[in-house]
Amino acid sequence: MKIATKFLGVVEIIEQDIITFEHGLLGLEDEKNFVLLPLDADLPLAILQSVEQAEIGFVIGYPFAFKKDYSFDISEEDYKQLQIEKAEDVLTYAIVTMKETFQDSTINLLAPLIINMDKKLGKQIVLQDNKSYPLRFPMQTLEGSAK
Repeated sequence: MKIATKFLGVVEIIEQDIITFEHGLLGLEDEKNFVLLPLDADLPLAILQSVEQAEIGFVIGYPFAFKKDYSFDISEEDYKQLQIEKAEDVLTYAIVTMKETFQDSTINLLAPLIINMDKKLGKQIVLQDNKSYPLRFPMQTLEGSAK
């Protein structure tokens, strides 16, 4: 299936790769179906693209690559909602705000995206016990692992 994207033009996707965000994303509660599109394999970044609307796409990053001690607990309710059976099925991303230069860009550590890749279910959560994680954490250097 082909979709139009915000950053990559028209791309071919596999329908089985569509991730459903039952509650949408913060501020986009009606937008439910997204797909992850890879960027440069050497960067801990990807695109989260709406399947229905080309103009809705986000650069997302692997937060542990930018803050090595980043950690949080997933609530029991979120665990059930995302049908998580094994921790290795879960990917965590955070939305990136791109600026003119990469060094000026930020990553949202306060509201990560949790994705069960096995069940193709996702949810954006707002961390309540946020350990002072900011909405706009500077992405100036990679300090953690991209894996």
